[in-house]
Amino acid sequence: MTFPHIAPFRFGVQCSRATNRAEWIDLAKKTEANGFSCLTMPDHFTDQLAPIPALQSVADATSTLRVGALVWDNDYKHPVVLAKELATIDLLSEGRLEIGLGAGWMVSDYEQSGIAYDSPGVRIDRFIEGLAIIKAAMGDSPVNHTGTHYNVANYVGMPKPVQRPYPPILIGGGGKRVLSYAAREADIIGINGTMTAGVVGPEAISTMTAEAVTDKVNIVIDAAGSRLPNIEMNIRAFFVKVTDDAAGTIDGVAQMIGVTPSMVEETPFALIGPPSKLIEDLLARRERWGFSYIIVGAEDVDTFAPVVAALNGK
Repeated sequence: MTFPHIAPFRFGVQCSRATNRAEWIDLAKKTEANGFSCLTMPDHFTDQLAPIPALQSVADATSTLRVGALVWDNDYKHPVVLAKELATIDLLSEGRLEIGLGAGWMVSDYEQSGIAYDSPGVRIDRFIEGLAIIKAAMGDSPVNHTGTHYNVANYVGMPKPVQRPYPPILIGGGGKRVLSYAAREADIIGINGTMTAGVVGPEAISTMTAEAVTDKVNIVIDAAGSRLPNIEMNIRAFFVKVTDDAAGTIDGVAQMIGVTPSMVEETPFALIGPPSKLIEDLLARRERWGFSYIIVGAEDVDTFAPVVAALNGK
């Protein structure tokens, strides 16, 4: 398989917590200085900072670093409320926001908060409706929407974002329906494992093999049609280790998650080895699957910097 369109590399860091402001701002500045394009955050009710104020703090402390969530859960805020908050961040950051949005998946968030954990189909329906409202609220006309889940009457969204008609939309997915929708609507598509179980477990890991990723990317290619050259393909690498002992580390990760070492070696969700190997792996994976926007963890912001320096913008 060869992906039909190759985009330049850029890199992001997924961050979630800090014990104080100085630590958070230091992480943001280090992310920018090391050449990363974007700082993203999850949106959960676990031990993490709240994304909206934390990302605005990052934007205020930096000058080029983009910010966004990977991803905001549509169920946690009414789309009119989220649209206003997102447009405000884009305005105050002078156009550095990326809008990552999803249908929600982590069952513990719903159980702890008392938010109804509806079936995947209902959550996806609501997410699609919510994103349409967010886009409309950032437009120039009043929003009038009568739907299954939301009703909006003559709403004029203010402020307007700097990026027009709205900031880049990132949609991550692991199943055919969301990936097909993302291929038609998103600017950035994140390939994920299938999270139907509501937890990261054997079911999700079984859908993160190289073969499963090929199937997911083919869904995007088929659904995107003429949009494909304008789509940026993204992946969040969960298993990242810059090390000279690639084989030993791969064996350890494989034992930890209960898979074969070859699965860890081949999956694009893992980046393990010295910088030279990681560079080769990323070039090969971009050729195969189109992945040009790579996100690693906050713990990798320094060790992964040589890879960023070698590939950024190429």
